[in-house]
Amino acid sequence: MALFNRFIQRRSNNPSQPYDRQLLIATFILMCVGMVIVASSSIPEGIALSADPFRFLKRQAFYLLLCLGLLCAVVCIPMKRWYDYQGVMLSLIFLGLIAVLLVGTEVNGAHRWLRLGPANIQPSEFAKPAIIFFLASYLYRRQKEVIDTIKGFMKPLFILFAFSLLLLLQPDLGSIVVIIVIMMGMLFIADAKLISFIGIGIALLTAIIALIMTSPYRMERVFGFLDPWAQPFGRSYQLTQSLMAFGRGGWFGEGLGNSVQKLDYLPEAHTDFIMAILAEELGFVGVSLVLMLEFYLVYKAFSIGKNALKQTLVFPGYVAIGIAIWFFFQTAVNIGAASGIAPTKGLTLPLVSYGGSSLISISLAIGLLLRIDYETRIATAKTLIKKVKSTKKSELKETTGEADVQ
Repeated sequence: MALFNRFIQRRSNNPSQPYDRQLLIATFILMCVGMVIVASSSIPEGIALSADPFRFLKRQAFYLLLCLGLLCAVVCIPMKRWYDYQGVMLSLIFLGLIAVLLVGTEVNGAHRWLRLGPANIQPSEFAKPAIIFFLASYLYRRQKEVIDTIKGFMKPLFILFAFSLLLLLQPDLGSIVVIIVIMMGMLFIADAKLISFIGIGIALLTAIIALIMTSPYRMERVFGFLDPWAQPFGRSYQLTQSLMAFGRGGWFGEGLGNSVQKLDYLPEAHTDFIMAILAEELGFVGVSLVLMLEFYLVYKAFSIGKNALKQTLVFPGYVAIGIAIWFFFQTAVNIGAASGIAPTKGLTLPLVSYGGSSLISISLAIGLLLRIDYETRIATAKTLIKKVKSTKKSELKETTGEADVQ
């Protein structure tokens, strides 16, 4: 036991705690940055809605306190429990998506929120970790079938189709694309056949193009993305205002609190386009630092998943890899939409944008990563102890044999 404790402490970045301290520090820094930028970018809207300039800051602080409590709770739950109840969670989220369509709150023409007292819950945010749990459990049970047969590859896509249909009715094409990327990325990591990806990829791409072409507002977004300055006060209004914010920021920004675009020029300044306000106030340097922290989370998630799979912790390993894919894609799309690299989509910047459901789901993912890393360290320590004991036994046998000969 003493050897076990020493190994755990040596593997840890903190000599007394067996957890990934760098991951936790990066998470806390991003949460703090989010608090500051939400406070700065939401003041005009807070005054307009309730004469309270810190309306959204107070809510964000409350959400973050909930997230810290959730994170602590999730770290204490063994991954086996998540595996045992992943089907229940998937069913609950599925029912939540149905409830949104029946009794959900409509905001800007979309039914994506369930009102529970003073709070609005967005089930589509929790669909992402639910899909990750489902697919990780499926790969744990059926990985050989996924690799060897097209049937094994196709089975989880029926779940994808059911969820996508409900999300499409909201409508929420952004969440559909995120879920598709997560599932396809996890299946690719699981060594599914390339021909399966080609066929499914063509089918999915065709479906997404058809959805865009048959929806006038989606077509407007695409044309606005291709030529934002053709109608700067029409279909491309959000994007052109965001680009102006990036342009005003320069290298070091206009200074914290000095954004002009947040003064009712840029809609959704504290949610989907928070990166534009950050760029205007903190400049290229501030954007680069936040980007490095976001992609550091992605790197840590991939690293934790890889180490878990090395220790044959298949379900936890695939959960961590699914989280990494989720963080990477959502970060890339949010920044791409704000900077004009990708069409505008309603996806938040992880841990920075305002939004309770997004913060809670991402904090859940961070807690899972910490738990997976902890279980991987324990498995690694046990493996090392077995090797040490085996080596000592071999040495003892050799010593005994030499003594007998003498």
